[in-house]
Amino acid sequence: MRHRELGSTTLKVSELALGTWGLSGEGYGTVPESDQDAVIDRALATGVTLFETADTYAAGAMESRLGRRLPKEGTFVATKIGTATEGSTLKKNFGPSHLIEAAERSRERLARDKIDVLLLHNPSAATLARREATTTLAELVEKGVARCWGVSVGTADAAAEAVSAGAQVIELAYNAFHVRELERIKADAQEKKIGILARSVLAYGLLCGGWPTTKEFPLDDHRSERWSGDQLKRRIVQLNCLRPSITGSITSMRAVAVRYVLASGLVSSAVLGPRKSTQLDQLVRDAGKDRRYLPEGGREALEQRVRGVGVKP
Repeated sequence: MRHRELGSTTLKVSELALGTWGLSGEGYGTVPESDQDAVIDRALATGVTLFETADTYAAGAMESRLGRRLPKEGTFVATKIGTATEGSTLKKNFGPSHLIEAAERSRERLARDKIDVLLLHNPSAATLARREATTTLAELVEKGVARCWGVSVGTADAAAEAVSAGAQVIELAYNAFHVRELERIKADAQEKKIGILARSVLAYGLLCGGWPTTKEFPLDDHRSERWSGDQLKRRIVQLNCLRPSITGSITSMRAVAVRYVLASGLVSSAVLGPRKSTQLDQLVRDAGKDRRYLPEGGREALEQRVRGVGVKP
């Protein structure tokens, strides 16, 4: 497992991170606890040192699971806060008092003296512009609750506002079919040495290239509402533009997708969400044995083909 600097922080993390949203049983359906443990243990065995989670995943149970299973030395956890439970619903809450309390609860569940990477969980650009939430996280770092702070964002405007607010780490969606947020902050990310965590690397499984055009998802799978039938069919057909990149040690569309993200000099770690140990092993193999992720010119050629099939990344 290769490692990269997490921006200007003092942390050096594995270039593949284990994301735990799907593993927690949310998003794709229930995952047996034995499988959850097996994936976490296998991640450690393969050299993964960065684990990504949130205080709401399984109502905090995933943080507690990581707290029990991860050694305190040599591993890092990035967790997200800013969502409050009100009855049976979740509601965003970036008020200072909530963030301070949430950070303390996360630290207790993770069983760590300091949270390694503390992130705001998908705030709007307007929330970030008010600076109240970002100031609170910066103060938590000063007080020793966290090592560094950042923002997990969902839009290009929020990404730009996070940079302006001084975020040390930014988590955002980034894959061969979706580059807009990172492109928006590219120059500042380089200049300010911001750590970038890339999520949705496989576009929720789309970029693996294994779905027929008739693919349907069960109702407890978030993807059942992500694309309309026609949108999904079009995306599956557009995936053919990845095929020319399958060459040599790059043996699948999934490998193309993973290596495209890793080939970016801006990305500190690619956050992947396997729900089984076998899936994790495949992804580790897909990353390749050295830093020559794609052939010379391969990244630019792929981007040109993606645009050529009508994808507006």
